[in-house]
Amino acid sequence: MARRVAIIQSSYIPWRGSFAILAQCDAFVFLDSVQFTRRDWRTRNRIKTPQGPLWLSIPVRQKGNFTAPIDAIEVAEPAWAAQHLKSIEANYRRAPHAATVLPALREAYAAAGAEPLLSRVNQGLTVALCALLGITTPLLRDVDLLPRERLDALDPTARLVELAAAAGASEYLSGPSARSYLDESAFAARDMGVAWMDYAGLPEYPQLWGAFEPAVSVVDALLNLGPEGARAVLGG
Repeated sequence: MARRVAIIQSSYIPWRGSFAILAQCDAFVFLDSVQFTRRDWRTRNRIKTPQGPLWLSIPVRQKGNFTAPIDAIEVAEPAWAAQHLKSIEANYRRAPHAATVLPALREAYAAAGAEPLLSRVNQGLTVALCALLGITTPLLRDVDLLPRERLDALDPTARLVELAAAAGASEYLSGPSARSYLDESAFAARDMGVAWMDYAGLPEYPQLWGAFEPAVSVVDALLNLGPEGARAVLGG
């Protein structure tokens, strides 16, 4: 039987496309030993408000960290979690499934707010959101599969190939943006195929506050549709 694996950096309360990938995998690997990128999905995501999409950003310590890996980045202000939760509650209190989903988010944010490292925040929230969505795909860390020194020595494609092999993959599932640079022959040389995620099948769903906005965190789908409904609009 084919074993499909995806490998992606952790992100803050990711959009539903990320969970669509997770739901289609037999294992998922957080690639957090690679260099941190500023102003990216690692530290921020969007929710929907009456005034339009609102960015929620985690403050991190960046001075002297321009070449640091994601899993070494420290959170700068412990109060961020309470502030983000307050924004979610204020803008989704009228959502159809607020009564059932908000308590779970409060618990997840309480745990996230106690974490000193960005990677642990993102991974913990992803685990909590997977539990809400009923996604049981095992979530692994790159440094638990291969030594950090080995990971650092590999080029980007070789790193993915080695991690996929270490996770027992027979097929690697990639996001569509990698088509322009991913070397599929490197996977073929290790008897692994490459599949490409297609987000075109993700349907629109009822949202608060006007026209449909796809580029928001999965918490939007959870609060508007409930866990079963949000799982149903992951496609695949």
